[in-house]
Order: sequence, then C-alpha cells, then structure tokens
Amino acid sequence: MTYSQGSTILADDYNGFVGTNVGANVNDIWGTGATDKGYGQSALSTVAAPGTITATQWATLVNTISSIASHQGTAITSRSAPVAGNTISILSNVATDLTTLTTNRGNATAVGTEIVAWTGNTAKTSVTGSGSSPWTITFTHTITWASANAARYFFNAGGRIKWRTSKTSTGTVADPEWNDLASTLVGTIYITGGTATQSIAGSSYTGTTKTGGTGTPNTLTTTTGWYDLLTSDTLIYKQFADTSPYTGQFIAINAKTAGTGTQLVLTTTWTDPGGGAAGAPDNITGGTDTTSPFGGTFGTAPCTLVTVSQPSSTYLTANWGTPTVAATVA
Repeated sequence: MTYSQGSTILADDYNGFVGTNVGANVNDIWGTGATDKGYGQSALSTVAAPGTITATQWATLVNTISSIASHQGTAITSRSAPVAGNTISILSNVATDLTTLTTNRGNATAVGTEIVAWTGNTAKTSVTGSGSSPWTITFTHTITWASANAARYFFNAGGRIKWRTSKTSTGTVADPEWNDLASTLVGTIYITGGTATQSIAGSSYTGTTKTGGTGTPNTLTTTTGWYDLLTSDTLIYKQFADTSPYTGQFIAINAKTAGTGTQLVLTTTWTDPGGGAAGAPDNITGGTDTTSPFGGTFGTAPCTLVTVSQPSSTYLTANWGTPTVAATVA
C-alpha cells in the first residue's frame, strides 16, 4: 500500500480501509460481515479508481471508526474528520486501529434493554412426581430472530441470552432440596456468541458463562456459544443437588439452533431419578406462576426463566430487530 506521509492518497488506499483489506476493514465489522463479524449497519461505499476521494467520504470513514470504537469501548488513535475545502493529510494508525477493532469486535461497553416477556408457560404450577418414582420436568424456550443475519448482528453487537431458575414452594420432604438447587446452587447462565471472550458492560463472557450460585457445576461448556451450537442438542450446563438423599437430582440445559439459523432452542430438564431413602419421597409441589412480563419477582412454582438482553443501540442502529421468546413446560 502507498498510504504514507508525503504520498498521494489513492482510491486503493481508501478502499482498503473501507472494505478490501483482508482481515481488518470497516465494513467487515460495521456492515453485514460474515459469521462473527458484522453489526448490520449500512456499509461504506468504495471509490472507483482513479476517482477522487472527497472530504465527506474521509469524514464518514473516520466517524464510523470512532463509532465502532465507542461501541466496543476500544481505545484508538485520536483523529479529526477532514473538512471540505481543507487539505486532506494522512490519518495515522488507521490500519493498526482497524486491526484492534477487529480483534475486539465482540466487545460492547454497554447493554441495551432486556426483553422480559414471553408467550406460553415458564413454570410448572402442579405437583410433580409420586412417591419414589423418577420424574422429569422439561422446560423449552425458543428464541426467534427475524432472520439469520439478525441473530448474527445480535450476538456480534454484544447481545446475551439470560437463563435463571427458581422454586420456593413447600409441602413435601423433597421441596427444600429442590428449592436450594433451583434458587441457590444454580445461579445465572448467560449465552453469548462464544467464538472468543467478549467483554460486555465490563464483564467477561465466554459462550456459556455462569454468574452467582454457590454450586459447582458437573458440566459447564464455557467455550460453547451461539456460533458453536449444532442443530442437535449440546449439553451446556448441568448442576446436581448437594444434600443426601437427593444428590442424584439435577438441572441441565441442552442448546441447539433451529429455523436455519433464526432460532436458539434451550431445553431445560429438572430430573429426579427417584428411589429416595425410606421416608424421603421424591414428589414436589407446584405453586404460584411466574407471569409475563417478568417484573423481578418469581412465583413459588418450579420455574425456568429465559430473557433476552439486547445489545446497546447508542452507537448502532438495532438491525437485530426484537427477538421473541416462546416457552413451554411438560
């Protein structure tokens, strides 16, 4: 590239920064991109050689680089956008900054609003189990985007899927340990893009990330996120109870994609293998419902709650749309 102090700025120089430099250019991060690159914003136009590059085009490039950096929280070289009528000087460290921004493309300095509404049912309000027989409650949550690209933009811009459980109902011998497992041991699971560690609103995420909860998971696939999932189930989390005679019971999450890349399906199972000790039946109570939209307070019944933390739209247009959540319990 001829781009250096004292040389003539060529269309190829500008076009490289905009979209033709392999591995580090504005449009890969800012525009449609591919896989884990692309925020879904309007791509910058290149210039046909040997055309003239205007101050307005340079200013758009500079301002877009600044917006990417501001969204990510990435420190870049301070530079002023060229003004029409002035001599356009070489802008230092553009290629270096684009490399850094490409590396940090999954980061986001802030988050957007949380979608706390769903259709269907997310709590099991009736009694489960009988005596010492085994049983399973299956919660299914399907998160749907308008398109596969919208799903990509969501995760690329710092979107997160938030998963939680709760149960506080009482009435059977088995209830207290299930309450402990669901409301104390499990904590919160976040699902992010997962191809690399992402810093989102000051916290680190690695695909499947557990926060809070006092239990040590039997399974936690910390390097498995959206881009690692298949169209068949992958076990990403499993937590056993910690008090005898109920140490065989567990809560687990299986995740997969569906709808040709437009859906994330989370299947959560609460499983009791049965066969509790004499005098320790395995059945549990239901309780009150957790209703949509979630207002911050769970009902008492066994509940698996999935909400959607949107990316910040301070520096981006929200071209990931508004994902929906559909829930079922069986």
